[in-house]
Amino acid sequence: MPAVSRRMLTLALKRLQRDGLVDRTAYAEVPPRVEYALTDLGTSMLTAVQHLAAWSAEHHTEIRRHQETYDKDSDNSRNGKNATRG
Repeated sequence: MPAVSRRMLTLALKRLQRDGLVDRTAYAEVPPRVEYALTDLGTSMLTAVQHLAAWSAEHHTEIRRHQETYDKDSDNSRNGKNATRG
């Protein structure tokens, strides 16, 4: 995930750990190494997440089209143009 900074990834993983969805294991090695693994609770959520990912992939084109229309209408509104949709 190139758009995610190391800091944001660390914060997200800490939240998941706090929620009991992942376990963190740190190894006293040089260089330091950390592994994350799903807990039983995290694994129980996996099916729901996979369904959501499949739904997102199935509807990606339609969602993208709506985003582009929204962005275009927002740009027109900012520029003082009266954007109407039918």
